[in-house]
Amino acid sequence: MDLNKLAQALIPDENVKPLDYYEQAYPERDLPQGAHVTRLAPSPTGFMHLGNLYVALANERIAHQSGGVFYLRIEDTDEKRKVEGAVEVIHKSLKYFGVNFDEGADLCGNYGPYYQRQRAEIYHAYAKELIRQGLAYPCFCTEEDLEKTREYQTENKLLPGYYGEFAKCRNLTEEEIYANLEAGKPYVIRLKSQGDVEQKHTFHDQVKGDITVTENNQDVVILKSDGIPTYHFAHAIDDHFMRTTLVIRGEEWLSSLPIHIELFKVLGFKLPKYGHNCSIQKIDGETRRKLSKRKDPEASLTFYREEGYHPTAVRTYMMTLLNSNFEEWLLKFPDKPLDEFKYSIGKMGKSGALFDILKLNDISKTFMSTLSAEEMFDFLAEWVSEFGTDAQKAYFADKDYLCKVLTLCMGIGGKKRRKDFVCAKQAVEMIAYFFDNTFAPAYEYRFDNETVKKVLNGFKATFDVADDMPTWFDKVKAIATENGFATDMKAYKADPTAFPGNVSDIAEMLRIATTGLSNTPDLWTIMQILGAERTLARIEKAIASL
Repeated sequence: MDLNKLAQALIPDENVKPLDYYEQAYPERDLPQGAHVTRLAPSPTGFMHLGNLYVALANERIAHQSGGVFYLRIEDTDEKRKVEGAVEVIHKSLKYFGVNFDEGADLCGNYGPYYQRQRAEIYHAYAKELIRQGLAYPCFCTEEDLEKTREYQTENKLLPGYYGEFAKCRNLTEEEIYANLEAGKPYVIRLKSQGDVEQKHTFHDQVKGDITVTENNQDVVILKSDGIPTYHFAHAIDDHFMRTTLVIRGEEWLSSLPIHIELFKVLGFKLPKYGHNCSIQKIDGETRRKLSKRKDPEASLTFYREEGYHPTAVRTYMMTLLNSNFEEWLLKFPDKPLDEFKYSIGKMGKSGALFDILKLNDISKTFMSTLSAEEMFDFLAEWVSEFGTDAQKAYFADKDYLCKVLTLCMGIGGKKRRKDFVCAKQAVEMIAYFFDNTFAPAYEYRFDNETVKKVLNGFKATFDVADDMPTWFDKVKAIATENGFATDMKAYKADPTAFPGNVSDIAEMLRIATTGLSNTPDLWTIMQILGAERTLARIEKAIASL
């Protein structure tokens, strides 16, 4: 059989160049010794999973701390899954969390195009070469033919796939091939596998350590009927010519590893290092399962932006999942930039990272408590501009006023910083009572209306915004005494039944009337921020509601 003629008949692409051309067009990168070239290579579906951030952080850290390159490649061979604007979503989502590419799709770079559909010429050149070498062939099997094979294999409990006796087009004669071509039958190009499933080898996985890999015997499709490559074929060629040195990917790709090893071998390329990380999981009742984009809103990176989690907090939490020794490092160096942590692929979990939103919330609270009032103002303002209501956007009209609110709510200047804020959405909701247009009190008192009315009227008659804290509190205690409430806590604890309540109950009534809440930061400071007019207006409103 004239394989050169066959290659030209099957792939008549006149744009392909000699293979040496591509080696010269994409030379080895000029990088320091030991530098890694890593990548993120998602499909353009428009959905960014938490797992994407997990893998992106690992690849970005390894590349940058080694003096290497981290790039973005878009694997758009499946046109049906493509979503407009998906690449912008990828860039925007990862940039928010501090993950930046050095080159790639929609960026600069000398190793592009970074969209696989724009690289058809290169794939065709290598597919033609494999045909010339007798390592690839045309397959004219229909979907119906393949389905019958699958059914037979299933019924007889055989290894599924296109191999051995089931590879019906593997040994077609020259006459049969050209007859099919003349008849206009559609075809794909398959690898003519040289592997033997009886042969097993030890493979060093960068995450899992030494694993056993069985040789591939599947005649996998490398070019689809439209001339577009499959993932298997495209990624091998792209990783070679983009000079990728390390591929970190999900463990679901372990089953494809034998195919990829053989493809690199038949193409004559050096195999990059591979590390297969475990999936991100969560506890669901009494079981542990994979984080699902259909069941779990926290699986989407959009969730963290919409809720307003600070990117540093999320990045910090993700590092606890990525490296087992990160938390120990963070305790020793709480003020150091996260990028100073020496990330190690060998310390990635081998049994699956367990996502815990409560732990994320704790990390987020701690981080948010370290911000200054101005930093918090800027963070909340940015979130509100994209996700907030018009009423919430109005909070930021008076920066001085809002910074006073944030200073109080965060405990800035006090003995201990408060850790009440988890994310922007919750923080903005928590400060709503400081603003008249979102002040919506529920007025749930623990005392009868008559008692509350007496207390509020008594406070209204004596309130002076110029009073310092001790003077203000003396007046509150006077109101307590007038209404029979205890001001001596020792006496109250000795015989609680002798009083309707104590001075803290009086303060609670004033707190609810002023803020609508029974638990807030220091009430005197709140009234100082609100000012005399607003404070008295709220007291009067509360009285009117009784």
